[in-house]
Amino acid sequence: MKRILVRSVFDAFEYVMKHYWPPELDDFAELKDTYAVISIQDTHTGGYGITFTESRKCTGVLTLYFDDIIKPVDGYVLFNEEQAAEIIGFIEEHQSAETLLVHCYGGQSRSRAVGAFALEMLGGDNSRYFEDSRLNRHVYATLKKVWDARK
Repeated sequence: MKRILVRSVFDAFEYVMKHYWPPELDDFAELKDTYAVISIQDTHTGGYGITFTESRKCTGVLTLYFDDIIKPVDGYVLFNEEQAAEIIGFIEEHQSAETLLVHCYGGQSRSRAVGAFALEMLGGDNSRYFEDSRLNRHVYATLKKVWDARK
């Protein structure tokens, strides 16, 4: 992967649509990279009503449902080790994609944690993701715990 993009659901949709053009006119598409998507959806809303699927440019999609919380809250789903293992496996399986697109609703907390972890997992410097307090530390710590246990 050449890059990791962390986006809101709205910006992720816009990014994907920049790849679209009728097949016989592919050269006119604004973006031409291949990408894989980690789509993080809320459980308390039943998702966002947008589902990403594989296509000519999208090599894979992992959709997970968990909420932006850092400890158990009644009626919400806390990110867990099984979901962390799914993310790690997905990143490993889709390293040939040029871009990893990670989104949640706002692109600030859950997706930021996954993006920071993915960058570190792939050998990059993720320090910029920690420059403010928006990153969901529970998501990041759970990913790290599962990753470290595999080593």
